[in-house]
Amino acid sequence: MRQRIQPDYQPTREQRELFPEVSGDTLNGLGEKQVRNPTKVYWSEPDTIAHGEVQKYFYNKSNSLRAVRKEVSDMKDRRGPDTISEVADLVREDSAANWSMKVKEFALANEADLVGIVRMNPEWAYEGQNVEQEWVILMACAMNQRELVKLPPSAEDMSSADEVARQFNRLARACKKLTGWIHEQGWSAEARPGPWSGDFAMIPAAIEAGFGQLGKHGSLINDKYGASFRLASVTTSLPLEADQPRDIGVEDVCEKCQICTDLCPPDAIYAEKQLVRGEQKWYVNFDKCLPYFNDTLGCGICIANCPWSLPDVAPSLTQKMLRRRERKQEQG
Repeated sequence: MRQRIQPDYQPTREQRELFPEVSGDTLNGLGEKQVRNPTKVYWSEPDTIAHGEVQKYFYNKSNSLRAVRKEVSDMKDRRGPDTISEVADLVREDSAANWSMKVKEFALANEADLVGIVRMNPEWAYEGQNVEQEWVILMACAMNQRELVKLPPSAEDMSSADEVARQFNRLARACKKLTGWIHEQGWSAEARPGPWSGDFAMIPAAIEAGFGQLGKHGSLINDKYGASFRLASVTTSLPLEADQPRDIGVEDVCEKCQICTDLCPPDAIYAEKQLVRGEQKWYVNFDKCLPYFNDTLGCGICIANCPWSLPDVAPSLTQKMLRRRERKQEQG
């Protein structure tokens, strides 16, 4: 077993006193047999969630996070027109296939590294939330791996936290540009930049849009960037075509790999899948992970050390896993 970083970690007293009585894992639905919509637990308006004071604790410590909030603060009016009568002299007629192609071309030319499209599923919406627009455009920006390997940040070196902020800021700009472009075409659109949770959970949407699969560390894994990327989205009434989910071999690796579970300082990563809101899935213990995440201003050790995240490894690892699976199927 690999030696954990800071194996004797204990949350600061200041932070412990801010935690609510309700468990974050309970709010997330750990152990629940029934399918239900997710609950907002973090990355939301602090006054609306049980862990709001804990989130303020992290926010007050993180200059990088404040920089992200500043970048997205001018997105208050993000929806645009809902009907053609509100827009003069615009030709909105085109096929869904063509609109999808144009959306992807525009997003990739305006700072996004990945783009995928999926029809909004009401099951992704957080409790009490409703997303009226039919389509979700997922975007991702890749992380600089040289900075990512420095995680977790320290008082002496905040370069990795600053890199996270840079990519979320890049995503905010990409969302704003794409939303503006869709408005110009005469359709409604709403920018939903991360890391804020918004109205729906983006990871299941990104999986359905073909970005990759969920890893043991609870983050999405892509066959080009591994887990070294960040997500944002734009919802829209623009008629589009859905992409399809893709099996890139993550399950075959995560079932045997123990790197993230061995290295996690607070021992928050389960070695086996857990039942969460009626689904068996990889899950990270919220109540163990969050204090360390907050005290280290972002942790990310699991992502930085994930084999999929190593430079240029994800494409070859995907091919290797899928070829191995094909051989097993051929052998019966």
